[in-house]
Amino acid sequence: MPDKIIEDALQQYRFSAEGSSHIRELALEDIKFARLGEQWKDKDRRAREEEGRPCLTVNRLPTFIRRVVNDARQNKPSISVHPVDGGADYDTAQVIGGLIRAIERGSNAALAYDTAIDNAASCGFGFFRITTDYCNHDTFDQEARIERVANPFSVHWDVSSTQFDASDWGFAFVSDLLTDDEFKRRYPKADHASDWREGQGEGMEDWVDDERVRVAEYWTREERKRKILRLTDGRVMRADQMDELVQIGPGLVLPMKDTLAFQGLAVNGEREATYHEVTRRVINAVEVLSEEKWPGTMIPICPVWGEEVIYRGKRHFRSLIRDARDSQVMFNAWRSASTELVMLAPRAPWLVATGSIPPDEVLKWETANTRNHAYLEYDPAMGPMPQRIPFSGVPAGALQEALNAQDDMKAVTGIYDAALGARGNETSGRAIMARQRESDTGTFHFIDNMARAIQYAGRVLIEIIPSIYSERQTVQILGDDEKQRVERVTAAVGSPPSAEDPDGKIYNLAAGKYDVTVKVGPNYQTQREESVAAMTELMRAYPPAAEALGDLVVQNMDWPGADKASERIQVLQFAKGMEMGLPYQVLADLMPQAARKFPQPQPPQPQGPPGMPPGMMPQPMQGMPPGMPPGMPPGQMPQG
Repeated sequence: MPDKIIEDALQQYRFSAEGSSHIRELALEDIKFARLGEQWKDKDRRAREEEGRPCLTVNRLPTFIRRVVNDARQNKPSISVHPVDGGADYDTAQVIGGLIRAIERGSNAALAYDTAIDNAASCGFGFFRITTDYCNHDTFDQEARIERVANPFSVHWDVSSTQFDASDWGFAFVSDLLTDDEFKRRYPKADHASDWREGQGEGMEDWVDDERVRVAEYWTREERKRKILRLTDGRVMRADQMDELVQIGPGLVLPMKDTLAFQGLAVNGEREATYHEVTRRVINAVEVLSEEKWPGTMIPICPVWGEEVIYRGKRHFRSLIRDARDSQVMFNAWRSASTELVMLAPRAPWLVATGSIPPDEVLKWETANTRNHAYLEYDPAMGPMPQRIPFSGVPAGALQEALNAQDDMKAVTGIYDAALGARGNETSGRAIMARQRESDTGTFHFIDNMARAIQYAGRVLIEIIPSIYSERQTVQILGDDEKQRVERVTAAVGSPPSAEDPDGKIYNLAAGKYDVTVKVGPNYQTQREESVAAMTELMRAYPPAAEALGDLVVQNMDWPGADKASERIQVLQFAKGMEMGLPYQVLADLMPQAARKFPQPQPPQPQGPPGMPPGMMPQPMQGMPPGMPPGMPPGQMPQG
């Protein structure tokens, strides 16, 4: 079996390498050109250096890349979770969404996102990944993590896929080249590379050379069959879940089929369904070093593509600066030419009459353009005084061509002066924002591709969260306002139990189906600042709104004690609302924290006859004839 796995892996790796070679070659050239600044051909550079001519590289392309990357940093995509079937509910969706936000913050996902879009803009593709690991060294609790892939060329994907994300990848590799010593240190029980370096077969040249050996995470996604059951309440379960033990009470555990029978549920339909099984293996070219099942059905590698183009059945992924490279070459050439002309100004040649230079002054005249001499002599009898040819200045054509090349780079990338911080003729803020929005529109496909990758990551996390976190009693989540709170979860199969008080709520992360959407916009801190500005403008235009919005304005301000000041304002607002006669429940719904400081008023109780306890009214006796006065014994009629 391992031999078959290795054989398939070598074949799939070669299939991916050959199918993506046209993408990788151009991507390497983009990085070398734009990021490393190697923008002159070797022969041209050597020729100019040998002649002592300037060979300038004024690299403007990183500015365009940073414009896109920094825009993505300022507008982080956020994941929202939504229920999609009857077994799911809104509150549990909020808990799962908060758990995903906690995973993002705990694993520093922002770094993974930034690296991926930086690579996508620089060379056409980037990646980040989702992993699981133990929370710490002395626990069995695991947690999901979002990690960056610093080197996009370490990933080899299924080039036969057609989806924009990795949802239909059949395999993937994340590899690294290790030295022999490092390989032996990490995998001491594995066969040493020197033992199988000799006699390399076909395909082995990608995995081993004289000094290093390739070790790869080998992900596979294979189709499987299983039976699913439909219950009388509409829920769907796997047939293998019927024998699982379920805790239905303190110390009471029953098989799932008995639990369902106890609830009055039965199976009213079954069919064979297709699903996918994902396996992660660590391999070299000859053996499987480790193997484990992944709890989800999709490979957890999230691609962030550049601009996608399909030509003759092949997918191409292009970087932001791919078409700007020629303009950058022209810009360098014209800037070098104009610099060279300016450098030659003090070296302008002399017009000298034949024989007018004395023999003993020839050496001084030959070095007149390179050395400073106190004086130069000539023979006036042999001709007029020597004259230096005046410098006519840099030709306007050279300067104009450099400007044209600069404008070509802006037009090709879709990023213009306003987005690069240059001042224009606009004076109003609205006009400046409109100009900047032109550049945002021209490069928005990179931001949108990043959002699609994060959406795929959210779906991967939704799949694995029940398997990783449901065994715990509590999980820490992060709200939309970035505040932490702890929620209770369960691994029981079925709908989450309800409770009267919020502290008693238990969320079943495995019940129901959920999906994710991604919203791209400013981060929470920026939204708070914008909210304060908008509410302040509203209060200026409509001063009475200050009484209703004062607590919200202070709450969104960023200074020490803002939360406490907001609470005090809410108390004043609550008290004034009660003085105005507003219903207590309406005020409590708007300001729940302030409501805790005010007792809920009791409704007025009806008053009975004197001496009767409050709230108690006299009741007519059973069998009393109509019209009988209260308190008269039964059977006695009033006397007229």
